[in-house]
This record gives sequence, C-alpha cells and structure tokens, in this order.
Amino acid sequence: MKEFIGIGRRKTSVSSIRLRPNGSGKIDVNGRKFEEYFTLQLQREIILSPLAKFDLLGNYDIIIRVKGGGIQGQMIASRLGISRALVKEDGTKRHDLKEVGFLTRDPRKRERKKYGLAGARKKFQFSKR
Repeated sequence: MKEFIGIGRRKTSVSSIRLRPNGSGKIDVNGRKFEEYFTLQLQREIILSPLAKFDLLGNYDIIIRVKGGGIQGQMIASRLGISRALVKEDGTKRHDLKEVGFLTRDPRKRERKKYGLAGARKKFQFSKR
C-alpha cells in the first residue's frame, strides 16, 4: 500500500501523518476517531485546510500520531504534517501551500527555566525585611 509520510512540529508537539491515497476519508488520531480527539469544528477545519485547498477531503485515509504540547500546538503540527505529506505526493502543490503559509514551521519554542528564578524570566517576590 502506497502512503506518504509527513512530520510536523510546533512548540513541544510532534505529529506524524500517514496519507493513504484512494481511501474512504477515514481519519484516525492516536487510535481514536478524529471527531473524538479534536472536538471543535474549527480545530478539524484548520487541520484539514491543506486538503480543502485542493478539494481532496474524502480522497485519503489519514493516520495521525501526535504527542506533546497542548491541543492547539498538536493541531498546527498536524496541519504542517499533512502539508508536507501532500508535497511528497505531488511537488506542484508546494507553491500553493507555501503561499498560504501551511509549509512554514513556527520556530518559537518554550524558554527553559533558569536556576534562581521562578520561571524562565520571572523572579521570586522581593522582600526588604
């Protein structure tokens, strides 16, 4: 069975996508249904927006393995993974996806906590006496 793999990342979220062409449109996220994992309609639309751009919504079976971070980071990581898998399948789609910003990896990461501080930059409360 032919499949195209794309990996997307955002903050601490990592998403691995497997696109299987000529499928029934079934989407599986970490062994659960797509609607069960991403409960909001807006989240599902954002993840599937690269497919919607080319009217390919029911053409693929998609397996998503995602871990780390929050639901928002996982959502954007999944969108990037789907975009990269589409480009692996057909390189002519690259320009259109790049134009909309679906192939741009957000480089922002969480800053580490420093010793002697409450967080990355926050200091403990100062007490004069």
